[in-house]
Amino acid sequence: MDIETPDLVADRSVRKLPRHPLRIPGMPTTAIRGSTRALLAVVALALIGCAPGNEVARELRIACDDGSPKACADYAAKLQKGEYTLQDLPRAAVLYDTACVGGVGQGCTSLGSMLLTGKRAGVKADSTRAAKLLTRGCELRSMEGCARLGTLYQAGVVVPKDPARASSLYKEACDGADMFGCAQLGLLYSDSSAADRDFTRAAALLQKSCDAKVAVGCVGLGRLRAAGAGIAKNDSIAVALFRQSCRSRDHVGCYDLAMTYETGRGVPQSFERAADLYQQGCDEGNAAACARLASMFERGAGMYRNPKRAKEFREKACRAGDKSSCEQPKPAGATI
Repeated sequence: MDIETPDLVADRSVRKLPRHPLRIPGMPTTAIRGSTRALLAVVALALIGCAPGNEVARELRIACDDGSPKACADYAAKLQKGEYTLQDLPRAAVLYDTACVGGVGQGCTSLGSMLLTGKRAGVKADSTRAAKLLTRGCELRSMEGCARLGTLYQAGVVVPKDPARASSLYKEACDGADMFGCAQLGLLYSDSSAADRDFTRAAALLQKSCDAKVAVGCVGLGRLRAAGAGIAKNDSIAVALFRQSCRSRDHVGCYDLAMTYETGRGVPQSFERAADLYQQGCDEGNAAACARLASMFERGAGMYRNPKRAKEFREKACRAGDKSSCEQPKPAGATI
């Protein structure tokens, strides 16, 4: 049967449908909202319960309760992601700890990573304990643990700064098929100040990790593409790689993408788009992004000069760790 749209539009009764179909005369609006939320929660739980993967989650929970450390680690991962169960970060942390004590390396690594992240991971940050957990995870053959521990040695966070040790840990992780380790090793080889710099090898490792959807690997590969180091120079491909990383919510990738828009390298120049991306990165705690945004306000790049806003972002950059932003810049036109 054909539906005649004009007749429906002409029927005024269609336009008199109640705004709140669930509303009962005399029921307060707050009660309606509460009922709607409750209904949505019930629907969500029903959908979770009907999902095929829910049975796997249930079996892991039962096995964990029965004393299996490996099951605890796997169930904790589902709780952390909210995969076929409601997300529960504090509970995930407890179960990762249980798995770690039971000798499961991934449990140690996952808890260590959460403690490094802190509040956003639903736990109180504790870098000292995180370093111990990552060390234990690596000892228990968690390749991700080795790679994460390598980042601490490379940066000198909690542990002494030791690039050679970091390189060794990255290589161990990469040889163990951990793509984050491969990405970090590739970044190390592409470092212009590294004693064992090797752009060709770096490009191969970064390509491998980027193909595995490791965002930081795509950023590194994009930088090599932009520079033509170890791989054919191609600004358009570099932009695509930065964009791919940014879409994975990697603030470093968003920063590099912002730089391309600010300079017009590989894309049409857009100060507005650059500022949006810098703002996004700054909100995520990227000190360099805060500093670049401050510079744009200072210069009036694509926007009106605004010394007050520039000062705000300089202070944010300083608090986020950009030491150069902590030095008060001289006013425009000032003499030395």
